[in-house]
Amino acid sequence: MKSKKHSAHTLFLLISAIGGFLLAVGYNYYSTQSSVPTTTTTTTTTSQPAVTTPSTQIKPLALPLVSSYAPAVNRAAPSVVNIFTRKLVKQQDKLYSNSILRALLENRKPPSRYKEETNLGSGVIISSQGHILTNNHVISGAEDVEVLLIDGRYLRAEIVGRDLETDLALLKVSAQNLPIIHFGDSSSIQVGDVVLAIGNPFGLGHTVTSGIISALNRSQFRANSFDNFIQTDAAINPGNSGGALVNTQGEMIGLNTINITSSGGSQGIGFAIPASLVRKIMYQLITYGEVNRGWIGIEAREITPMLAQQLKSEVQHGLLIMGVLQSGPGQKAGIQAGDMITHINGIEITSAKNALELITNLPSGDEATLLGVRNNQSLQFKVVAEERPQMSGGVR
Repeated sequence: MKSKKHSAHTLFLLISAIGGFLLAVGYNYYSTQSSVPTTTTTTTTTSQPAVTTPSTQIKPLALPLVSSYAPAVNRAAPSVVNIFTRKLVKQQDKLYSNSILRALLENRKPPSRYKEETNLGSGVIISSQGHILTNNHVISGAEDVEVLLIDGRYLRAEIVGRDLETDLALLKVSAQNLPIIHFGDSSSIQVGDVVLAIGNPFGLGHTVTSGIISALNRSQFRANSFDNFIQTDAAINPGNSGGALVNTQGEMIGLNTINITSSGGSQGIGFAIPASLVRKIMYQLITYGEVNRGWIGIEAREITPMLAQQLKSEVQHGLLIMGVLQSGPGQKAGIQAGDMITHINGIEITSAKNALELITNLPSGDEATLLGVRNNQSLQFKVVAEERPQMSGGVR
């Protein structure tokens, strides 16, 4: 009996020992396997460069946080005025619009009737002596012009001068120490810059709208040769014409002039005359009451590399003369159709606008030297510039 108990006890110990051995082996195997990824990861990390995500490679733009443009508005708004114009328009009696009645009354002279029409616009004070700049179309045909200052004063204004080709006009009121606009540098502005439009939309009074500069050097949609507009999506509605387009420092970079719309309201496509051009016209209107531009009586087309290739010409930039006005300065100097003009007073012509600026800057009566090519032969012309007549076509 004791022998059987001893055998059973021995068997139990043997089984326990084997189980313990197997458990130890299994634990050791598990520990070894679980440590392999850790070892591999450590080896990979030390032998290869760390991979960074795109978000850590691209630095975010540090855009300034602006909560208000009130300082810019407070600086510019006092210089912006509201303009009210009045004119009498002759009307025909409604009886004479009926063909039967017109036949019965054919021996009678139609009575003259006049209707008073008013127009709204904006302007910008440019001198403490009372000079105000606006668009010519705002005061066109007006018999009476009044301006409303930001302090509530109504002042009668006289028209000092106007320039049809840039749609600018200069007014003057009898007042002193007026707040004048500060001009900014329109040559340094960029697409995407924040701008504010200040004016008198729909006769509501001083109103400020904001947006960005959408495009520069716009000139394709109007026949005027001097168009070089700033395009903006700041709302420009009827009555905003002649108001100021200012930057976030409250400096005027353009004069609001027109918008493109199919509904009569703002659709985010407005245009302003750059301040650089405004200042140039402004000084001439103050000094002379008009704008004097040089003119040499030629009609020309810009030479592009494509046109040069078609003409098999080595001249890549300049003007191709399409026509010469009879008895004009160009014809008197010997310029002919087909000639290519490359330089004006030693300055190379790089575009049609560049050439127009060079020509219109010539003082009337001064002699200019033009270099060109005719039949692959170099030529030089001495042209006496004349005063440019008012026109909207392509003759320069």
